[in-house]
Amino acid sequence: MTVGLALEGGGMRGLYTAGVLDAFMEADIRVDGIVGVSAGALFGVNYVSGQKGRALRYNKHFAKDPNYMGFRSWLTTGNMVNKDFTYYKVPFELDVFDEAAFEESSVDFYSVATNIETGKAEYHLITDVRQEMELLRASSALPLVSRVVEWQGKKYLDGGLSDSIPIDFAKSLGFDKLIVVLTRPLDYRKKASSPLPYKLAYRKYPKFVEVASKRYLHYNKAVEKIAEQEMQGELFAIRPSQNLVIGRLEKDSDKFDEIYGIGVADAEAALPELRAYLAREDN
Repeated sequence: MTVGLALEGGGMRGLYTAGVLDAFMEADIRVDGIVGVSAGALFGVNYVSGQKGRALRYNKHFAKDPNYMGFRSWLTTGNMVNKDFTYYKVPFELDVFDEAAFEESSVDFYSVATNIETGKAEYHLITDVRQEMELLRASSALPLVSRVVEWQGKKYLDGGLSDSIPIDFAKSLGFDKLIVVLTRPLDYRKKASSPLPYKLAYRKYPKFVEVASKRYLHYNKAVEKIAEQEMQGELFAIRPSQNLVIGRLEKDSDKFDEIYGIGVADAEAALPELRAYLAREDN
């Protein structure tokens, strides 16, 4: 039996996912493949490398550093989340990511990014985090406050715009079971927002503007599909038991502890049902 894991993004709401994944590590819940979007990809790599607590630790340590993220970085580099410091200096010098453990793992890890020229999601198999960090950065590059990320001649931004919760791609990989970690409560639905900022900033990429403008429709359809498949026993979803009140680029370390703690508690509460789901042979 093979088990897949799909991870939603959501900026610092991703610390909820980090808590869930750390609880999985503690409980020895293992999977064969992961598809992560945005923060789900950035924090999900620590599950593969087996670094329990790392995502919470480095965010608490560096969040208030002006070199980490914020308006200063945006004004000086064009990226609200600093490219050189956050994506390279932190994981490879200051709070070291275990590259060897990641590469030696048997878990296939995919990150999702939006090709702004086609407006479509692309799914990249990550085998070397250092060499392919730009793909992880692309997955989490928020529009309007990030420069377009280029990789092998293609242009990318946030994967959540084209596939916020990649259950269809995860299922296409042929897993027998699928676990989905969401960062919004069951009753949450996105509302329409003005497409004008996208039209102004990305007028050269009309397909991207279209998909970004309609994100709320695709997102809501995805969460309804997940709820339906969950009821039918086709997947197992873990979602916040309460609304996660935290800014997308939050800097308050107490908030980090709170959101992470909710993730740990929700995962621990779900473990008996999750183990039962994984043990069933009827789907």
